[in-house]
Amino acid sequence: MSVIVVGSMAFDAIETPFGKSNKIVGGAATYIAWSASNFTRPIQQISVVGGDFPQEELDILQARGVQMEGVQIKKDKKSFFWSGKYHMDMNTRDTLETQLNVLGDFEPVVPASYQGADILMLGNLSPAVQLSVIEQMKERPKLIVLDTMNFWMEIAMPDLEKVLKEVDVLLVNDSEARQLSGQYSLVRAAKEIMKMGPQYLVIKKGEHGALLFDGDHVFFAPALLLVGVFDPTGAGDTFAGGFVGYLDSTKDFSFEGMKSAIIIGSAIASFCVEKFGTARLRELTRKDIDERVQQFVELVNFDIALVK
Repeated sequence: MSVIVVGSMAFDAIETPFGKSNKIVGGAATYIAWSASNFTRPIQQISVVGGDFPQEELDILQARGVQMEGVQIKKDKKSFFWSGKYHMDMNTRDTLETQLNVLGDFEPVVPASYQGADILMLGNLSPAVQLSVIEQMKERPKLIVLDTMNFWMEIAMPDLEKVLKEVDVLLVNDSEARQLSGQYSLVRAAKEIMKMGPQYLVIKKGEHGALLFDGDHVFFAPALLLVGVFDPTGAGDTFAGGFVGYLDSTKDFSFEGMKSAIIIGSAIASFCVEKFGTARLRELTRKDIDERVQQFVELVNFDIALVK
């Protein structure tokens, strides 16, 4: 039982209408690992950091069952850095600065000890990097999950099409689904995208929940209404971590299993936005998670008397 996570481990500097952070630890693989390790271990990390990345951050994750053999440390270089400012709606943001640094020439290596993992979670990196990891797996994982974004659709579509043929689940937001498919209707978009390879498609709609598609089957998971949203950075990656972590714990990769995993992912993501960076994820207890999942259940559970 294990999940391989491929993605960035980085620094972020974030400004929202409700506050501002200094340089804090972030990155897709960081959020995914913090989230997934609530449900399954080990998490087998594949990433790259510079000599400026705090060793204590790696140690904390290792204590949570996150294996670091696949994390390259380039001591003479700097880690990936992103700075952004969110608008009042907390959905749109402006990128203020991006420094690729070690991520610019990242060539992932899958350690021998990682072979045989049940789930491969490909965080948002270039499709060529994602494909190289798939090609290094001697035995295909039972489930390959892919996250991507508009940027790669614009500059690396041929590589992205190759990766899509190899994955079981694709995670995108609604604008990415429309861009990838050329369809405005999300139902039509889903049909076009599933023709490209994935059996399942998850469309993340932020504060409006998430959609799961499998052929003609559709499931909608609402988002929880929160009193305070301070920082949406990493919420999608936290969702992905909860999603794959729960699936690895149950080994139920059916449509019904995916439905439950989406609720779990949504519940964990709802914690992430309550504080800057990974701060809220570091505080979570099993009791917190169970109570939040129950809130989701109560949100959608009802009895109805049909009109005769």
